[in-house]
Amino acid sequence: MRLSQLFTKTSKTVPADETARNAQLLIQAGFIHKEMAGVYAYLPLGKRVLDNIAQIVREEMNAIGGFEVQMTALQPQELFEKTDRWDDKKVDNWFKTKLKNGTELGLGLTHEEPIVDALKDFVSSYKDLPIFIYQIQSKFRNELRAKSGLLRGREFLMKDMYSLARSQQEHDELYEKAAVAYTKVYERLGLGDVTYRTYADGGIFTEKFSDEYQTISSIGEDTIYVHEGQRIAINQEIYNDENLAKLGLNKDELVEKRGVEVGNIFSLETKYTDALDVYYTDETGNRQPIIMGCYGIGISRLVGMIAEHFADDKGLVWPEAIAPARVYLARLGDSPDTVKQADELYNRLTEMNVTVLYDDREARPGEKFADADLMGIPHRVVISDKTAAAKQYEYKARVASEAQLLDQATLLKTLGA
Repeated sequence: MRLSQLFTKTSKTVPADETARNAQLLIQAGFIHKEMAGVYAYLPLGKRVLDNIAQIVREEMNAIGGFEVQMTALQPQELFEKTDRWDDKKVDNWFKTKLKNGTELGLGLTHEEPIVDALKDFVSSYKDLPIFIYQIQSKFRNELRAKSGLLRGREFLMKDMYSLARSQQEHDELYEKAAVAYTKVYERLGLGDVTYRTYADGGIFTEKFSDEYQTISSIGEDTIYVHEGQRIAINQEIYNDENLAKLGLNKDELVEKRGVEVGNIFSLETKYTDALDVYYTDETGNRQPIIMGCYGIGISRLVGMIAEHFADDKGLVWPEAIAPARVYLARLGDSPDTVKQADELYNRLTEMNVTVLYDDREARPGEKFADADLMGIPHRVVISDKTAAAKQYEYKARVASEAQLLDQATLLKTLGA
C-alpha cells in the first residue's frame, strides 16, 4: 500500500466529540470514522487490524473443530417468543424493525435461537454430535448510552460460538477445550500476560460459574480479584466467602484490579434446545436433551482494547500479529537512486509476504516520522539520498529510542524476510 494513493489522512486534532482514548487515536490515525455514538466505520488500515484479529480468532476456533457459518442479521419474532426473549421488558436492548406487511423482526442481538433452529434440520442422532459452530458477524444492541469508544458500541463485530453435546461430561470437555483456545487467542494478540480467566456469575442459565476473560487495564469497568500465581481471577459480583471456598481461593492471595472483559464463555444447559424442540436419539432409540455452551469474543472491542492498552504519547503501538503492516517504509528525497532503492525494497518485501506501508508522499521527514508513530507500525525503515548513496537503510523499531543503520542483508533478517 502506497500512502500517496491512500485516501485517508492523519490528523493532529483530537476529535472534540470523543472522550475515549482508543477512539481518539484510531480516528486521528485514520483507522476509523465515527458515524454516530457507538457506531464506527472501519477504513482501510482499521479494516486490516479488524481482519487480523478475526483471523487469529478464526484459526483457534477451527483448531478445536469449529465450523464457521454466516447467520442472518434479521431475526424472526416467533423464534425468540419460544424462548421468552422477545418482550422488551425482559430484553431491553433490541433493535427492531418491520416488513412492509407489518411483520416485526429483530436485528442481530444474539444467535442462540437461530443457530439451534438451523441445526434442527441436521441433528437427530447421537452420531450427529458433538458440534462446535461459530460465526464472526456484526451485532446490534440498543445500549442506553454508548461509551468508551469501541469498548461499548451499538454496532460491533463479534465472534459467537456454540457447542452442542450429548452429555454433561461431553459438554464439560468441549467447554475446557474452548477455554484453552481462548487463552491461545489472547497470547497471540499480545495480551496473554495481562488477561485472566475470571470466574463470574452463571446468570439465568446455570448454577455453575461462567468464565470471563478480563484484561487488566486502568480503563476497566469491572473490579476483579486476581490470583497471579494461578493465573485466574474472580469477579467482584460473586466475590464472597462461599464462592471463594468453592474455588479454593484465599482472600490473602488475591489482588484487586480493574479489568476490561474481552471474552466470555458460559453454559446454556438445555434452555434453547428444549424450547425449540431439538433433541437427539441415543444408541438405544431414546430421545435425549442436548446441552449447549456459548463462547463470545468481541472482535471490534479488542481493536479498541489493544489500541488503548499499548498506546504511548506518540500514538498507537500495535503488536506485530495484528498491525495493519509490519513495516513503515519512508522515502526521503526523490533522486533516481533513492526512488529506485525504495521501490526495490518495497517490491522485495511485498514479494516475501511482508506487509508494507510505503510512504512515497511529498512530505517533510518530521511529518512522515510522526505518522509512522501515530499509526503504530512495528518497524520503520527510512531511505534517503544519504543512505541510498551508502547502500544502507535507517531502521527503527516502534518501541525503540534510537535508529540504526543496517545493510540490506541485516535489515531483511531483522524484518523476518
